[in-house]
Amino acid sequence: MKPTLTAAAVAALVAIALPAVAQNAGQIARVRGGASCAGCNLFQAGLSGLEASGLNLSGARLRQADLSVSVMNRTRFANADLRDVEAYGGVFSSSNFSGANLTNASFVGAYLDGAAFGGATLVGANFSGASMQRATGLTQARLNQACGDEATRLPGNLSIPRC
Repeated sequence: MKPTLTAAAVAALVAIALPAVAQNAGQIARVRGGASCAGCNLFQAGLSGLEASGLNLSGARLRQADLSVSVMNRTRFANADLRDVEAYGGVFSSSNFSGANLTNASFVGAYLDGAAFGGATLVGANFSGASMQRATGLTQARLNQACGDEATRLPGNLSIPRC
């Protein structure tokens, strides 16, 4: 008797064989040009040095993107995938990170005053040297999952573990 594969097994094998969803070059170019792109696939986008405030990137996939030394004040990152993002020295004042996944993101030396973090996932995020004094939505429990250093500035009496 010859072994046969079920439809579920075939579907699983096909899913394993397919490559991960790659970035969308057209969408990345739009954002580089200063356009909003909610829900876009900006995976591994090179946005370092971008100066574009007030963008709507809600729900966008920015995983592993480079936002280093960018100026993105008042940008909406609500519910976006920002895992493994490099945002060294970026300026994100009054930006909205509510519900965003910032797992293992690096915001070393970033300016995040007035940013909203309600419901954001901060597991493994590095905020060393970041200015977050007027940030909202931060809780001690969430900050305990991230790290920073003696130069990290937080609101009120909140603290952050050392990296």
